[in-house]
Amino acid sequence: MLFEWDPVKADINIKKHGISFEIAQTIFDDPFHLSILDSMRHHEERWVTIGQSVDAHVLVVVHLYRLIKDDCEWIRIISARQATRKERKQYEKRI
Repeated sequence: MLFEWDPVKADINIKKHGISFEIAQTIFDDPFHLSILDSMRHHEERWVTIGQSVDAHVLVVVHLYRLIKDDCEWIRIISARQATRKERKQYEKRI
């Protein structure tokens, strides 16, 4: 899996939500993460994924997703934040 992001957005996200994109990307290693197609913007699919990070926080990550050659996944992180109580409960139902 390949990850990328805009460094300016990454800095803004840390200031706004206290979550680095480096930590946010670890939710994709969570076997219980849940990804939902959110919308189409500028001919790209925007996804929302909820999962537990390496530091044991349940996070919500908004991202773009593409399957590229050789079955390699590409994810561009747009934003990341702590899950709300409702989102956390939704996630916990999957465990």
